[in-house]
Amino acid sequence: MKKAIAIFDIGKTNKKFLLFGEKYNVLHEEEIKFPEKKDEDGFPCDDIASIEKWIFQVLEEVLNDKEYDIAGLNFSTYGASLAYIDAAGKRCAPVYNYLKSLKPETWSKFLTTYNIDGDFFRKTASPPLGMLNSGIQAYRLKYEKPELYSEVKHILHFPQYISYLITGKIASEYTSIGCHTAMWDFDNSSYHKWLKKEGIVLPHPLPNNTLYDAAIFFREIQTGIGIHDSSASLVPYLQSGEEFILISSGTWSINMNPFNSDQLTKDELNKDCLCYMSTLRAPVKASRLFMGHYHDANLKRIAGHFNLSEDDYKKVKADVPKLLRWLEENKRVFFKYLPGEDGIDYSVGLNILSNFNEAYNRMMFDLTMLEIESLKLVIPKKDKSNKIYISGGFSRNEIFTRLIAECFNDKEVYVSEISNSSALGAAMALEIFGKEIDLGLNKVNRLKAE
Repeated sequence: MKKAIAIFDIGKTNKKFLLFGEKYNVLHEEEIKFPEKKDEDGFPCDDIASIEKWIFQVLEEVLNDKEYDIAGLNFSTYGASLAYIDAAGKRCAPVYNYLKSLKPETWSKFLTTYNIDGDFFRKTASPPLGMLNSGIQAYRLKYEKPELYSEVKHILHFPQYISYLITGKIASEYTSIGCHTAMWDFDNSSYHKWLKKEGIVLPHPLPNNTLYDAAIFFREIQTGIGIHDSSASLVPYLQSGEEFILISSGTWSINMNPFNSDQLTKDELNKDCLCYMSTLRAPVKASRLFMGHYHDANLKRIAGHFNLSEDDYKKVKADVPKLLRWLEENKRVFFKYLPGEDGIDYSVGLNILSNFNEAYNRMMFDLTMLEIESLKLVIPKKDKSNKIYISGGFSRNEIFTRLIAECFNDKEVYVSEISNSSALGAAMALEIFGKEIDLGLNKVNRLKAE
């Protein structure tokens, strides 16, 4: 039998189950999507009941599979979501969508009560994001749905709720508490005092290598307490012992610098910087850009204009002479201003671009310049890091990676062949198979190094 660590990686769109071998190689992977349901207000949310059922079905199958000896189990999920448990130990509310709105008067009441000195969001390292600040979700439930709130005995972040389904343990951990929740006081390394004033109680955070012996289908499995996906994606890289900056690219490009110890400033906060928390319980300064969303929306417009398939962008090569010329000119065509919710930059007349190849190179150039502005926000003046790692979807985009290498020519830029980095980080956090991992790094050539 092959020893394996089982991981449920619950993303906003895709839900995955993976088995990692003793060298953290992927032994098995499966993926499923669930149609969203609607909460009591008619707003879309995850079909948590179906997810719960799927988790137990998968576990029953893998534990009955004679090919694998499951040495551990853990969970990685998206953040900013809470589960509410009643006195009987049952979930008593949906896992509300963090895109759901709260009443303006609720938000105003919170701000006038707790942001009196205007320093609340800096202390909690959380831009004011409404329901994306998961602590505000509990506050909303208390004041907008008091009858439902009166049933709540325990509040868990989403990763810990999935773990609770298996272990029955009420737990908390640092990465979920530290991801723009507005719950953690980074100045004092403790829950912010507003929670106590509101009577909102969460468990004391535990280390991410905490394991419980859980009885699952007549088997005893060492089970973790879960981890926030963005912090999980850092874990494999932190084992290298070198200072680095990670660009975790996808729908959101999240730039994380675990070695920037400068305190978050109000100016950085206003530019959508925040702090995550690493498994080492240290703040991780991060900046964000809705890069994948902007890319896909404008790609669709460009492909339609030239009457081509959206997949044709995969054949486009970096037009090095044009990219170098555009760097010298230092002008923008796309994204002079951030686009609206649909992500499309309608200010660009596509007739000025002669063909699809030029249009895609130009759009990617301007999008990468936006990303570079965002990336610079996490690089301190006294920067000691000499490496940038790029993971995720844009690690396969030649225009993006080579522009990053060209613009940060004082650093070595690498793309990582690691896939499923959040799931891998969740497996490594358990420390069952040790910490050795091949990052699969490939150095990126600068544009001038043709």
